[in-house]
Amino acid sequence: MEQRPLGRTGAEVGVIGLGTWQLGGDWGDVDEDTAAEVLDAALDAGVTLLDTADVYGGGRSEERIRKALAPRADRPFVATKAGRRADPFEAAQYTQENLRAWVDRSRRNLGVDTLDLVQLHCPPTAVYSDQRVYDTLDGFVADGSIAAYGVSVETVEEGLTALQHPGVATIQVILNIFRRKPLEELLPAAAAAGVGVLARVPLASGLLTGKYDESTTFPADDHRNFNRNGEAFDVGETFAGVPFDVGVAAAREVAEIAGDAVPTAAFALRWVIDQPGVTTVIPGARNVTQVRGNVAAATMAPLSDSQLADLERVYDERIRAHVHDRW
Repeated sequence: MEQRPLGRTGAEVGVIGLGTWQLGGDWGDVDEDTAAEVLDAALDAGVTLLDTADVYGGGRSEERIRKALAPRADRPFVATKAGRRADPFEAAQYTQENLRAWVDRSRRNLGVDTLDLVQLHCPPTAVYSDQRVYDTLDGFVADGSIAAYGVSVETVEEGLTALQHPGVATIQVILNIFRRKPLEELLPAAAAAGVGVLARVPLASGLLTGKYDESTTFPADDHRNFNRNGEAFDVGETFAGVPFDVGVAAAREVAEIAGDAVPTAAFALRWVIDQPGVTTVIPGARNVTQVRGNVAAATMAPLSDSQLADLERVYDERIRAHVHDRW
């Protein structure tokens, strides 16, 4: 698999990583054995970056990663996130004491002395401008608790604010065929600063697999059910903020553009990989088949000019009005 430098971390990672939110919760049930199979399949297929967070299943995702990596001689790069444990969820909770507690908890969950990367987990917007938070994270780097830090953002503006701080090594942002705004300013600015970009929600919560129709339903414990209107967290994390019926219709067009010979999911992932400034894309997977399908995108040919033009047309006609100015 192609490897790219991950910003200021000093690491190189594959262009396809693995997001592990689904191994903790909020995507229906993924049991212990299935989670282990998914992790093993990803690592065996050449995935070298795992993305997790301390709140995925209350730490379950991190713990499952620790167990999967225990027997392996070669350890992948593990990026985790901190901050969503804040209670109440407000900027005042991002104190040195709380950040220390969150980081130490992840170190225990993952079974390491030094975390490869800690990302602020879509905190309140004011946190991105708080120099005290960055000073605290710099201190954690100095004492060896973390090797590097970055931010996970909801909006382009938050990402641009974070780029003003020289310690930020990476930015994680939603980027997919239905969420293009980061291409305009954020990705070029990150590239100019030498900051890595992790592209999340690349399949728009499954819409861009082309497998859903208007009658598709999801379990009660799946965010695609309970967060349709942003009831639990930012609605942009669910179907990339696109209304479900709008997304289903647009995804049909994407599948037609991809053609019968190429799986729609791999086609959508290839689009993300080829965007200038992207380091790695981090699709989730709930089973081994999905893992292998995701990894296959790494060896696909780039999309043709006509396909790119058709995708842009679908975005402009169906999607832009719903998402572009919001995030």
